[in-house]
Amino acid sequence: MGSNKLPAEAEVDPVLAGMGIFCYTGHFPKAERAKKRANMLREKKVQIVSNLVGILSRSTIIIATNYQGLLAKQMADLRNALAKTGIGYHVVKNTLVYRAADQAGKPQLKDIVEGPAALVFGYDDAVNTAKVLNQYIKSAGLSLQMKGGLLGDRILLPEELTSLANLPSREVLMSQLIRQLQAPIGSLHNVLSSPLRGFLTVLQNRVQITSK
Repeated sequence: MGSNKLPAEAEVDPVLAGMGIFCYTGHFPKAERAKKRANMLREKKVQIVSNLVGILSRSTIIIATNYQGLLAKQMADLRNALAKTGIGYHVVKNTLVYRAADQAGKPQLKDIVEGPAALVFGYDDAVNTAKVLNQYIKSAGLSLQMKGGLLGDRILLPEELTSLANLPSREVLMSQLIRQLQAPIGSLHNVLSSPLRGFLTVLQNRVQITSK
């Protein structure tokens, strides 16, 4: 039976391994190894950009944050907490973000992604996305800051994101709107129903007179 051991000259490319690509390169000449590595890196970047374009296209709001000073566990806990509410959180190289932003038709995103940044992706309620993120930052005591956001094609400043996070939830806003609408509708109903009641009274009297 053949041995399962790797040849002595086999080695794992550390850069590719860090991206989840395992390729034993020791069997190839150095120049060929470099070429294969470049091709695999290029393909990996294309895949990342393609996935990011899809995410950007589905997002209703995108928030850029810093992440310096966060421990790996804190990052993982934040990502898991946001994921439970359907919110995405990703760290991607800026150059790939810029490329994906152009392809997704959201070039404004490039204006809020500067330096090391992580992106928060909300796919439904923009207010809820900002609220969940802001509340988690406060409750976990994270040294995390919202650097800016993109709502549709409008750039949001950090203070605007904070204001957005402090808005009432959709349910509260809907109940407030319904209460405000109920009063005018009640008044309109009274205005419209009053002449109708008068008309019915006249009609009933007319019937009684003609039946005599």
